[in-house]
Amino acid sequence: MLQEPDTELQAQSLSPKRSILSYAGELFRLRADKSTARVGLAAICFVGLFGVIGGRLVHLAVTSGNTSEVRRAASSEISAARPDIVDRNGEILATDVKMVSVFAEPRNIIDKDEAVELLTAVLPDLDATELRNKLGTKKGFVWVKREITPRQQAEVHRLGIPGVGFLPENKRVYPNAEAAAHVLGFANVDNVGIAGIEKYIDSMGLQDLNGAGFNISAADLKPIQLSIDLRVQHALRDELAKGLAKFKAKATAGVILDVNTGEIVALVSLPDYDPNNPVDALTDDRINRINVGVFEMGSTFKALTVAMALDSGKYNINSTFDARSGLRYGRFTIGDYHATHRVLSTPEVFVHSSNIGTARMALGIGVDGHKAFLRKMGQLTRLETELPENAAPIVPPRWGELNTMTIGFGHGLAVAPLQALAAVGALVNGGVMIKPTFLKRDEAAARQGALQVLKPETSEAMRYVMRLNATHPNGSASHAAIAGFFVGGKTGTAEKVINGRYSKTKNFTTFTAVVPADKPKYVFLTIMDEPQAVEGTYGFSTAGWNAGPITGNIIERVAPLLGVPPRFEAPAQPFPLMSRLGAWGSKP
Repeated sequence: MLQEPDTELQAQSLSPKRSILSYAGELFRLRADKSTARVGLAAICFVGLFGVIGGRLVHLAVTSGNTSEVRRAASSEISAARPDIVDRNGEILATDVKMVSVFAEPRNIIDKDEAVELLTAVLPDLDATELRNKLGTKKGFVWVKREITPRQQAEVHRLGIPGVGFLPENKRVYPNAEAAAHVLGFANVDNVGIAGIEKYIDSMGLQDLNGAGFNISAADLKPIQLSIDLRVQHALRDELAKGLAKFKAKATAGVILDVNTGEIVALVSLPDYDPNNPVDALTDDRINRINVGVFEMGSTFKALTVAMALDSGKYNINSTFDARSGLRYGRFTIGDYHATHRVLSTPEVFVHSSNIGTARMALGIGVDGHKAFLRKMGQLTRLETELPENAAPIVPPRWGELNTMTIGFGHGLAVAPLQALAAVGALVNGGVMIKPTFLKRDEAAARQGALQVLKPETSEAMRYVMRLNATHPNGSASHAAIAGFFVGGKTGTAEKVINGRYSKTKNFTTFTAVVPADKPKYVFLTIMDEPQAVEGTYGFSTAGWNAGPITGNIIERVAPLLGVPPRFEAPAQPFPLMSRLGAWGSKP
């Protein structure tokens, strides 16, 4: 018979299970309660950790943004591209190349002393003290070294210094070194034009564009094409260097001008400098003597006086001037270097380089007429070209008759050689005054702003007397009369002014030549500062013995390059008007 189980016994038999379950429940309840606290603590820790990380990221983002701005500002300033400069034939005279510079962010450099030690080890030309002072500032950007080599860049990179980096830059280079230094000028380490055509480019608005934030690359800029012919430039410099050495001169310079366009085809002034390393560019003996120097041009100025006399109508090619004795004015007496002691015709005054004859011409025109003519020929005002370097002429403060007489033969008025040559160009090109330029242009463009300053017949007369001076036995231009090129020319020798007095031992010599004299294309000018008498000059240091022969060598070498081939048959009627007038020395 079945009996109901005893409830007490049943309870006793089940109690162990309940105890286990109760224990387990208690255990899990306790762990759950503890885990809540731990999770909370962990959450707080994680929030704090992420807060720190987030704050650091924000700080880095802000710092990085400031640094980027600094880098962009520096890059905008120093990486400004410049247009290529090319010669008239497209040959590169100046261009940009990519370089790298090292910079530092002092705020991000932890151990500045270590950084200085490491950087000076791989860049030994750095000044450690100066670098430590730079890194000791609170600036966000400082230069460490500009324009380093790829090898130096790799060495700095391997150092792995936090806060030190690299920026790309445009460095200006001049592939032909000194060849056209005084024309090109140079750009500084920030690629800003400092002199010459480089400074002219900036003055035309390049720096304004860069300053306005335009990110210009070289590809965006059209090359600047100059009137300079690099081949002729090299040849001119070479011949002048030979002359400088031969005649032991203090300095020399030369320029070639196209008389029909006003283009300056070549310009050299020695001593010069290398624009890639222009450390000597600003020293006194490195100036551009053609543009910046002002000199008394000596007897080359007589060409202007003769032209003035002929163009006035008061004198003609057959007029005569008394040179039998010195010309007295007050306590002064004007004499001739090679006195003839006779009456001279207009061409003879030029060929014999008579001071007396030209002084009489100038006096005959008068002070006011003389000043007006020289002003018209651009000799009394500053000549301005694309080059920012120029000089004002030195004009007598009180200009009387004696000044007119001495200026008539090239003493008492100092001008820049280029402005004197521009006037000679007008004397021989038909009487048109064309402003010189260093930029390539055609004849039509040149004539737009030109002025007719002389009668065409006066211009023919000047070509005639200049040619006569190269062919006549007594002509001072005979040493430059290179066969086949129909050269005309005029010498000039001026005593230098030393401490307010004319020196009897130091000369400034000049030579002006026109090629070809019948139909001029180019005028040449050579100047020499204090040339010496050497073997073969018979003790003379005047222009006919130095500047003249050098110009002849230049003409012979560069004329074919300029498209003026030699002609060994003289033109039949080179000066038809002079022949009709029966001028002295001409063939009727």
